[in-house]
Amino acid sequence: MSTQKSVRQQADEVEENPIRLDTEKAEQVIDALNTDLSNLYVIYHQLKKHHWNVEGAEFRDLHLFLEEAYEHAEEHADVIAERAQAIGGVPVAGPSNLEERATVEFEGEDVYDVRTSLSNDLEIYAETVERMREHVQLASDLGDYGSEEILREALVEIEDDAHHFHHYLEDDSLVVEEAVHK
Repeated sequence: MSTQKSVRQQADEVEENPIRLDTEKAEQVIDALNTDLSNLYVIYHQLKKHHWNVEGAEFRDLHLFLEEAYEHAEEHADVIAERAQAIGGVPVAGPSNLEERATVEFEGEDVYDVRTSLSNDLEIYAETVERMREHVQLASDLGDYGSEEILREALVEIEDDAHHFHHYLEDDSLVVEEAVHK
């Protein structure tokens, strides 16, 4: 527990910002950014779990891809959190707050087969992409072109990673049927 005696800013308050984005507009954008931040951390933790548990003939490629993908999620989460702070907000933090704000759900602690794991990943990517597209438009409509640009950059990489998940889930493989556990 912190020993600090005074709170500098309440988590749900929006302060004036140095870039002169109207506080009411900033409030809407911060809410959107915090949702995206939360979704990216759900993705991060799920991919990390799959990175640890992946097995099979494609182990090495998937292990490395999952690491790259969770690093992308974490990098964009950091940039989004810093933007929320820059426009007068408080980035959502802490596991329970992130879970509460996220619009996607972590698949849980169970370990699934690789195909199910990647399907679950693709599903939360798709939901996150849809939400981020809405937030890009919101930021644009509100004249917050900096947040719009940050979200666009994140969106491009998140969509690209989703595309790779889709490729991994295709039915063409070099693995012979006899090698697959059923």
